[in-house]
Amino acid sequence: MQSFSENPYYRLVRTNANFRRVWFSQIVSNLGDWFGVLAVYALIIEFSASELLLGLIIVIKMMSFAVFSPFAGYIADRFDRRMLMIVCDFGRGFAVLSFLFVREPEMLWLIYVMTAVQMMFAAVFEPAKQSSIPNITSPEELVRANILSNMSWSIIFTSGMGLGGLATAAFGTDAVFVMNGVGYILSTIFIFRATIPHVRDAETLETLKNPVKGIMDGYRYLWRTGPVYRPAMAKGAMTVFMGGLVYMLILISDQVLLMGSAGLGLLYAARGAGTAVGPVLHRKFMLNDRRWVAGMGAMMMTAGFFYFGVGLTTSLWMMMGLVFLSHVASGANWVSSTVLLQQRTPDTYRGRVFSSEFLLFTVSQSLSTLAVSLLLEFGIITLQTAILTFSTGLMLTGTLWLFTVAKREKAEMG
Repeated sequence: MQSFSENPYYRLVRTNANFRRVWFSQIVSNLGDWFGVLAVYALIIEFSASELLLGLIIVIKMMSFAVFSPFAGYIADRFDRRMLMIVCDFGRGFAVLSFLFVREPEMLWLIYVMTAVQMMFAAVFEPAKQSSIPNITSPEELVRANILSNMSWSIIFTSGMGLGGLATAAFGTDAVFVMNGVGYILSTIFIFRATIPHVRDAETLETLKNPVKGIMDGYRYLWRTGPVYRPAMAKGAMTVFMGGLVYMLILISDQVLLMGSAGLGLLYAARGAGTAVGPVLHRKFMLNDRRWVAGMGAMMMTAGFFYFGVGLTTSLWMMMGLVFLSHVASGANWVSSTVLLQQRTPDTYRGRVFSSEFLLFTVSQSLSTLAVSLLLEFGIITLQTAILTFSTGLMLTGTLWLFTVAKREKAEMG
């Protein structure tokens, strides 16, 4: 039996100090984020009790990230990524701490403005971080680094919102905002201590002088480079229907299970556990990365199949199992597409490629959630029909992927 000290994930964290520091920064900032989300919701409800204003904060978070993504990718390729991450964490910490000034309903506007600022900094931080991982890991460590990063996100997602809710109830929103801000400060300390190579020759810097040209060059590179373009589409393609399905978990808990937030917590826990397990299983059984693009189509079909089962049952435990299995597939899709982009994209373009991928994912998630909410709001379809329709759409997307994208991948890559 393999000892703990021989575990490859433990060995990666123990021996690779630079990755360890970037990973620790992710952990503390993610934990603070999930704490802060519920505190923001609580503050809006306290001063407005408006469902519209509550929904508006979600829209602003998504759209601020999406709108700034094209500029963020250029910035992540043009400037030192380590310094960018430090600046972005300071900026996000400042934005979160500014929520402390919201003391009356007339100050609620500050939450929306500073949330937009927070997400603009996040739009730069994420491609900068993802682009840096290949620079601080060996080719053998790269997959494990992404699995570990995804696993920690899943665990924090599963537990963070619950802990954030308890902390908000016990200590109040001010204390939670301070915790969130401190998390960003700790993140900057970890990143400051990391060494992240930033190599740009004179020719590359010349091509990046003009921001508009730099952004357009990034889009042209992505569009014309099939081996990069195909995995870059995977998250967005899956989220066209998965986004709506995840949103409907809220309604399932309330209208089908009649359990409210308690049921939602259990379903989200199953979702988080699935996204953690999926990449590990994928790494174990899908060793040939030439098959990963085809595997993405299979994962879409698998995720849709299990969500179809969610629409046919009223049992909490059955739903939890089906949601878990569906997100095993989505987690595998997420990490495999990320790793392929890191492997196939030159460092010069990596920031712009990842920002484009985040843009596609964010827009797909927003449109999917908006579509299903409108269909249900106007009574065009029932909740069960919406679940079955969107899960069928996800299975069809996976089928189409296999016959088009995966076929092209095989023709080009062998």
